[in-house]
Amino acid sequence: MQKKEKFLNKIVKKDYNNELETILEAKNFDENAKNLLLNILYKIEASYKDFKQVKRQEKSEENYIEGFISMIKDNCEIINIVKLNDEENKVLNNKTFLIDTEEKKIVCYPIEKKLLYAISKISNKDEIIKEKYFVINNTLSKLINIGNNINLVEPLRDFNGYSWTTIPKEIESIEYNIIYQNIRILLGYEFLEKWIKNKEFIIDYMEAMKNILQEKYGEANQKEFIKLIEKISVLLDLKYNKDDKEKYTQEKKEVEEKLNKISDKENFIETLTKEKKELAEDIKLIDEKISNKNLLQEEYIKRNENLPLKKKIFSIRILSKLMLEEREKKIEEIEKYNELLNPKNFIKYKKELEQKYEFLKLVDIENLDEEIQKIIIRIQKTFLKCYKIKIEKAVNKNDIIDELYEFRYYNLLPLNFEISINESKELSKELKETRKKLIKKAQDLKAIVKISKDDVLEDKILKNVFQIRAISLEEIYIKITKEKEKFFLQIFDEEIFEEKIAINTSEKINRKNFDIKINKKIKIFN
Repeated sequence: MQKKEKFLNKIVKKDYNNELETILEAKNFDENAKNLLLNILYKIEASYKDFKQVKRQEKSEENYIEGFISMIKDNCEIINIVKLNDEENKVLNNKTFLIDTEEKKIVCYPIEKKLLYAISKISNKDEIIKEKYFVINNTLSKLINIGNNINLVEPLRDFNGYSWTTIPKEIESIEYNIIYQNIRILLGYEFLEKWIKNKEFIIDYMEAMKNILQEKYGEANQKEFIKLIEKISVLLDLKYNKDDKEKYTQEKKEVEEKLNKISDKENFIETLTKEKKELAEDIKLIDEKISNKNLLQEEYIKRNENLPLKKKIFSIRILSKLMLEEREKKIEEIEKYNELLNPKNFIKYKKELEQKYEFLKLVDIENLDEEIQKIIIRIQKTFLKCYKIKIEKAVNKNDIIDELYEFRYYNLLPLNFEISINESKELSKELKETRKKLIKKAQDLKAIVKISKDDVLEDKILKNVFQIRAISLEEIYIKITKEKEKFFLQIFDEEIFEEKIAINTSEKINRKNFDIKINKKIKIFN
């Protein structure tokens, strides 16, 4: 029966519009919100095929739309659309949207992209990394979540059913986006989907990421990549969250004090032993007071004497509960001290403090933007090392076609507000090496044709394929033309002329080096 249903679903396209309308009828959304949500669905259905064609490694259109509808159903109870001249827009305080996770409420301007981003954001689980990772359990969770939110909006933001355009200023964070896309390309969208949707900490996805990276790209690349994305996650959090910077500054001070204490091991152990005894005495005293009504009454009067009215303890029963909680905390502290007095645990504790301090030291960096750009470039160089290994592992024509698309998409990712990856001078060497390896592999697997017998000249021609935004690369044609001893490359998307590019070379081009005739259109893909 299930097989039959799956088969029918393939032939009969599900009516998602009706499904969404049914859900919207039961929701406390204003009419503007309902109309915007239906428009989003309509535009996604029109653009998703192109989005999937360009990026290759993404979920199916059905999975995307079902996820979109599910987020509205499960995570949104109130959506208020605010007009620019409304009194309510003051609530937004120069933001385009606000979310209240507890009330499942969104307040947003009538901008489809922003509403979709808000729906994705309100559906996030704040921390998706175990606490054992200290500072980065928070910062890397943000990196993955924000990257996923940006990625979710992309089919609506950059595709319209007939073209693909990326405007850097429309991306919520170029830095978060590029790192997320690095991880997606290396690990696959399925891994990230499972990580983001993970509701329990049964699987340590941070550890899983390290293992997969090491298995696919080697230990050295794994260690370098992880070290850099951990660092960039902290730097980006410092840049975008001023409150966190204050918190990290305080934590850094506390960790420095702890490191100073343990630098003299003998004195540290002596101090721990003394504090343990004091805690034991405190517990004994609490027990005596709780079991003696007179002593408890005295404690009640004593504590309330110095407390303001709002903070006064209003009954002995409440005091007794507070004292039991204090007792429990002191027992936990004694247990921690016992662990630290074990030599193995002491070494582990010291190492953990040192690791935490390495991240917290980043609060002292003065020029955050400059440091972030440096680290992003380093991440791209490590990414391209890994990507070359990914190219080598392509075994058939379909695999390498996917990589040709992925590499084209990667080249056109904004690096900052001014340039894309392919325009970066700092990455030009690594990009050229990767491109040549990809082209060679694609030709070996009979995916694309060989244009020239001269490898240098061929790279000058084919590198342009990774700079055009035609949806389907398989429909690309090129034509070499000659005008007054200069050679030009013309690129056609199907039959439509796209671009004319001079083939820059310091030497005269020998026409014999071309495997095609001048002025003849040739399809690049076999």
